[in-house]
Amino acid sequence: MTTEQVEEKVRETLRAVALDRVRAPGDLAETVVRRRSRRRFSQAAGAAVAVAAITVGAVLGLGGGGAAEQDRPVRPAVSPEGWKPWQSNARGAGERGCLVDGSALYCSGSKYDVAKFDANTGERLWTVKVNREGDGPDHAFAARDGVVYAYRNHTADKEPNGDYMGGTDLMAVDADTGKVLWTAEMPQDDRTDQAAMLIDGAVLANTPTLRTMSALDPLTGQEKWRHTWDKGIVCQRAVLSGVPYLLCNQDTEKQDDTDVIRLDPATGSAEKVLTMPGRQQFLGTSGDRMVLIAAKNAGDKDLRLTTLSGSGEQTSHSYRIEGEPANSDIVGDLLISVSWKGKASAYSLTTGKTLWTGPVGVRMPDKDTMTGLAAPVVPAGQGVVYFVGPTGDLSGLDLRTGERIWRGHADTGNQKPGPAFGDTPQLLLYEDVLVARSGSRIVSLLPQIGD
Repeated sequence: MTTEQVEEKVRETLRAVALDRVRAPGDLAETVVRRRSRRRFSQAAGAAVAVAAITVGAVLGLGGGGAAEQDRPVRPAVSPEGWKPWQSNARGAGERGCLVDGSALYCSGSKYDVAKFDANTGERLWTVKVNREGDGPDHAFAARDGVVYAYRNHTADKEPNGDYMGGTDLMAVDADTGKVLWTAEMPQDDRTDQAAMLIDGAVLANTPTLRTMSALDPLTGQEKWRHTWDKGIVCQRAVLSGVPYLLCNQDTEKQDDTDVIRLDPATGSAEKVLTMPGRQQFLGTSGDRMVLIAAKNAGDKDLRLTTLSGSGEQTSHSYRIEGEPANSDIVGDLLISVSWKGKASAYSLTTGKTLWTGPVGVRMPDKDTMTGLAAPVVPAGQGVVYFVGPTGDLSGLDLRTGERIWRGHADTGNQKPGPAFGDTPQLLLYEDVLVARSGSRIVSLLPQIGD
């Protein structure tokens, strides 16, 4: 497949969900196609990896995958104190997605950039209205020390011809009151995990220029330091244990090497950790390691997965794409992949071996209307990975064997098998409780596991 064909395939996928951004927990759409001043995606892994990378995220909570972990039995699911099953039709407040933080649920929709819900009861506590309108699957991306971080439209004005002027602000909101504490203008409409992230003592944001990352004071938004890379360079971003890293390449189609650069979270001083061969793509994090993927040539199905610590220690294994992946997510020490045919597999980042392959247990979405399946979730220490389908089907697979040990259903309303463009369901965790969202419908339930 040629470069042009790969880029067109990814553009079709992005348009299908109304994305003008990348999500990198997962989703790395900004690295998929360069739009004007945006970064060019390396064609290293071909179309299959490009589509899979859009939905790749980091869902932590599983141990290192050793023998003791593999032998651990599935434990029962336990409800948090004060929680009861609930459901909510959060119209205008939920269809752009949600974030769980402790006993709080922060959602976004067409009417509200942030709406806080009690995760125990589903009660709405406060809202922040959108500035003109709210669309797209962006939502609050982080919460820490009583502050919620999200995005909003920079302006509500229109140009003389009536078109919307656009623009994005990074926004900090008081978690108790819903008061907007500060905003910072972003240089483009990128509202992804690559655009802003939490580091030690600051928010690292892609502002004020496209080639600059700035550390902003979490309470005031004032700039502490900034780091700018040269023209003709593109840099992916990652955070390990509060420390930011850049993975930088020449902005060309060549499979050049990747520089890994550490930024001091207090001062912004840069130190090159190492140079890795080939164009590495950042997939997510596993504990205190980055997970990277690379291929020798465009279209290759035989890839190289590497885990890299902040000190430069790395472990690499071969990884082969089988079939057409709908979803690939990092879950602790595992890379969990699901094909469009509904086959799930678990690949160990430690041993480089596929541990199991079997049915995912939910009805797959229509790939013409969605980018893939919602990212799975794993409650800490439970030994179960949960999936949700577009019609509310739920499935729990034993992490040791891939055997389906639970099935359920979340009433997400009158949803068709292929949700509308841009309406990708979500599955979230509140301790052992599952929070399933489809459109503005949110359902909270406890799976009956291990009883």
